[in-house]
Amino acid sequence: MTNANLSYVREEMLAPQDPPLGQTGVIRWLRENLFSSWLNAILTILSVWFVWTVVSHLFPWFYNSIWSGGSLNECREIRDATLGEGASAACFAVISDRWQQLLFGFYPSDGYWRPILALFLFLGSIMPVLFAALPRKLLLGTAAAPFVLVWLLWGGSIWVAVSVALGFVAGFIAYRVVSSSIGSSLLAILAAIAAPILYWSVLHGPVSGAFSGIIPIELPKVQSKEFGGFTLSVIIGIAGIVLSLPLGILLALGRQSNLFLIKYVSVGFIEVIRGVPLIAWLFTASLLLNYFLPPGTNFDLMLRVIIMVTLFSAAYIAEVIRGGLAALPRGQYEAADALGLDYWLSMRLIILPQALKISIPGIVNTFIGLFKDTTLVVFIGLLDPIGLAGAIRASTDWQGIYWELFIFIGLMFFIFCYSMGRYSLYLEKKLQREHR
Repeated sequence: MTNANLSYVREEMLAPQDPPLGQTGVIRWLRENLFSSWLNAILTILSVWFVWTVVSHLFPWFYNSIWSGGSLNECREIRDATLGEGASAACFAVISDRWQQLLFGFYPSDGYWRPILALFLFLGSIMPVLFAALPRKLLLGTAAAPFVLVWLLWGGSIWVAVSVALGFVAGFIAYRVVSSSIGSSLLAILAAIAAPILYWSVLHGPVSGAFSGIIPIELPKVQSKEFGGFTLSVIIGIAGIVLSLPLGILLALGRQSNLFLIKYVSVGFIEVIRGVPLIAWLFTASLLLNYFLPPGTNFDLMLRVIIMVTLFSAAYIAEVIRGGLAALPRGQYEAADALGLDYWLSMRLIILPQALKISIPGIVNTFIGLFKDTTLVVFIGLLDPIGLAGAIRASTDWQGIYWELFIFIGLMFFIFCYSMGRYSLYLEKKLQREHR
């Protein structure tokens, strides 16, 4: 008997069939992610119950929100008339009524366009820094942006800002001249520091005054005490972030220097700054700093706060970057020496790019913490969003309102911090792809 005569030998292929329902689609995902074991099943049920409890209480409160009204009593009257007495409803009318104060503080209302324009100019100026695909010529606008932004926000003659910028131009020219003629990096750096100081001490006033007399271009002046709300937080946060990164890099390099004085000055600065809470440094900037200045000196409080926040953040940035430097293998330093590069070239071309790539998560985390810590300025008399929320709640119209203000403030901070976090992830993924 041959195999062809066997009844159990199939001569036709079976038609394809769908896999079991438990192995595909939503059911498989639920089994693998939510009910893979009895413990996970219990945790899933408890989590669903918790989420449902929270949502069932908060959803009516948000859904019934009241956005019109001039006081908390008006909100309650509208709620009682439309939803019934005692219904759950948020009174976001406080945001509609006081959003200008929360965003701009006491900035003159006819000048709101100035901080708004400054914000967009800042965002446009940092695009060439954040995204390498943009033309490098745009970096000229990035370099000019700080002077334009200061002029927009504080006002006065534009030639004051131009004259200050010319001091940095003088420093750059001095660096190039000394570097090309003498060839010493150290002397070139010292010349780049001395030239702007000399220019600002001698020529800044006459130059700005002369141009102001010929072509008067100015905006109404705004005092620092008129800044508040998110405008104040954004200015302090951005200034601290932009200034603390280069200072933190220098401190990290100084801490690893072979020069005794530079090393231990950097170590002492970092340890002293990190060992004291930021609020203590802010009180130092607010109360004690004037005792160390000549009598009659008027040192702007907002500027003092920016300096202290910058120094505080720089100490933490320095430790984050030091960790990135320590993570590099010794062979990278030896490779730089083998190429014949001096210290500054090896750091700029080989060591720091790799160390900064490693340190990106820590740097961005420090920046996010710095931006949120700007709320501490309320304790020294500057009215950031938290301080203004207290002032709004103290008024007779909105006395007794809490959650609506804090939700709005929290949402604004979340937008800024989340944006920084997402850019950090984008940059990490981009650098990983480029080095594969």
